[in-house]
Amino acid sequence: MTETTPVDGTRRRSRTGGGPPRLVPARLGPGDVLRVGAAGLRTRPIRVVLSALGIAIGIATMVAVVGISASSRAALLSRLDALGTNMLTVQPGQTMFGEDAKLPLTSLEMVRRIGPVESVSATGSVDATVRRTGKIPDAVTSGIAVQAAHEDLLATLRGTVRTGTWLNAATARAPAVVLGSVAAERLGITRTGIQVWLGDRFFTVIGILDAMPLAPEIERSALVGWPAAERHLDFDGHPTKIYERSPDETVVAVGEVLARTVNPEQPDEVEVSRPSDALEAKAAAVGAFTNLLLGLGAVALLVGGVGVANTMVISVLERRKEIGLRRSLGATRGQVRLQFVTESLLLSTLGGAAGAVLGAAATVAYALSRDWPAVIPAWSVGAALGATLIIGTLAGLYPAMRAARLSPTVALATT
Repeated sequence: MTETTPVDGTRRRSRTGGGPPRLVPARLGPGDVLRVGAAGLRTRPIRVVLSALGIAIGIATMVAVVGISASSRAALLSRLDALGTNMLTVQPGQTMFGEDAKLPLTSLEMVRRIGPVESVSATGSVDATVRRTGKIPDAVTSGIAVQAAHEDLLATLRGTVRTGTWLNAATARAPAVVLGSVAAERLGITRTGIQVWLGDRFFTVIGILDAMPLAPEIERSALVGWPAAERHLDFDGHPTKIYERSPDETVVAVGEVLARTVNPEQPDEVEVSRPSDALEAKAAAVGAFTNLLLGLGAVALLVGGVGVANTMVISVLERRKEIGLRRSLGATRGQVRLQFVTESLLLSTLGGAAGAVLGAAATVAYALSRDWPAVIPAWSVGAALGATLIIGTLAGLYPAMRAARLSPTVALATT
């Protein structure tokens, strides 16, 4: 058998013993497949954009959901690293009779005697309310607590002052108050120098604190100096919460002896906790609703896939003459199937790429608006594009098989 290639490019094989030559269809290379598949998209740009839009919305939703969740978790962990995980808190529990216990007056000094302790401070609950004026009823507290505070509290908490200043040796004895961030917002105070009605007299606001994730109770408090609370607000001097920091490697050991150190006679009436545990749990739970939102994105992606399939079916019906002509010129059923599957994949990939860009842009914009680090996991983009290819393949299979089954004579006779 010998093979000849006439000038028209058609490959023919002729038998050496004679007989008519047998036509052999030419193979389509990858470049040919892409050109043929892209040709169908270029002729209908509006329909391509509308069909790709459904895929783009689904992919953008999935990428943005994962990216925003990862950015939020990264911001939370970054803040946790800055605040430290080596702080423990001590507060009174309940007595065996169900009554609220009290920490001893010497609690703070006892904690300072623990060897690894680096810093320690405390707050004490004051039976008073803070309001803008004395004409507001006592019952209207706005959820703001009044607490006595030691001068070293801010350093122990690693907090910062948004505006004004923190308590010092002089202001801790005067009728001066520092407001937590939430307390200031609820009182409508944005600057220092304003007087508020605290207890039965006016106190001057000398500072407003920034947010304190490790001590949210401070955010909702009006803080006065320990001596001022005893002098002006009838404070009994018992601490209600002690904050302690020690080296990371000693936190567990210190936590085991804190209760017995604070109240040797009744250690069961002392509660010891680690605030960073709550933030770590929150970071782990940030993605609690991620699966639900991903499900919504998957639904949008599925709807987009149905749109692509519908577009491809209509394309087959409109291009029956083209299909018949190609079959008449020697294209095999497999080549026709490959053409329409490739066209469907290109359409889906176009939507997927646009969706990935939109999702990434949405993640970056939202993260910047919240002052978070923008984190877009590479696996989310890869998974989204992989889902796009699967959807594109499935959406193009039925139209491709329908196109391949068309008879050349019937297709050419279609009006």
